[in-house]
Amino acid sequence: YFFRHGERWELQLKGSGKTPYSRNGDGRAVLRSSVREFLCSEAMHYLGIPTSRAASLVVSDDDVWRDQFYNGNIKKERGAIVLRLAKSWFRIGSLEILAHSGELDLLRRLLDFIIQEHFPSIAMNDSNKYLEFFSTVVSETANLISLWMSVGFAHGKVPDGIGFRGGILYSNVLKNCFYFNVLFETDFVPNTSDDERRYKIGNQASVGLFNLSKLLQALKPLLDPRQKQLFTELFKTKLGLLGENENDNYLIAFLLKVSLLC
Repeated sequence: YFFRHGERWELQLKGSGKTPYSRNGDGRAVLRSSVREFLCSEAMHYLGIPTSRAASLVVSDDDVWRDQFYNGNIKKERGAIVLRLAKSWFRIGSLEILAHSGELDLLRRLLDFIIQEHFPSIAMNDSNKYLEFFSTVVSETANLISLWMSVGFAHGKVPDGIGFRGGILYSNVLKNCFYFNVLFETDFVPNTSDDERRYKIGNQASVGLFNLSKLLQALKPLLDPRQKQLFTELFKTKLGLLGENENDNYLIAFLLKVSLLC
């Protein structure tokens, strides 16, 4: 979709049913969570936080069965569909799945497309363009999560909640998986299905770091040995590690894992 100012945005229907990429769910949405998503995405936009937008909400006559509190009490609710907009729906997982399946040619083509379309500051003929991409995503992840924290926003699914757009990252608002905690309680968990409390407010920065480690793993097959070492140096700098040690990579992986348990 092209806005009157010439900006191109991609449309997505939330709650319209199963797609070829659906997992175990029914692909439907209920009215209460759809209203929350609509209001939250617009609130985030007007708070100055990069976010997906909501264009419309349509109520369905179909019934949707949901266990709202994950306690075995399934109830019939009214369905709804939200028309969502973003300049891109690509996420870290879009790259990770290709690296995991060994589809490296497709991974390279997709990454080049993302950089060309959404990271205009990175030159496509730069031999270190993937390093520049990673460095930008690291900085923007920190910036985005800082903006979340500044308004008490807690995202219940941080890996799903960050997308690429126009050289910056944006909040992908998901139904039922967010909360504004004005008391800034670091132990607050916005997602009722998060029994391990992984996405509590105080963990959002750590989970952001975990996301970056997954992005690093996805990009490594496309790098030469020199570039891989530069990636390691980026993480060492951020962790305050000095000098060279044969256990650096192990320590980085260990600290990333520990950060998720805090």
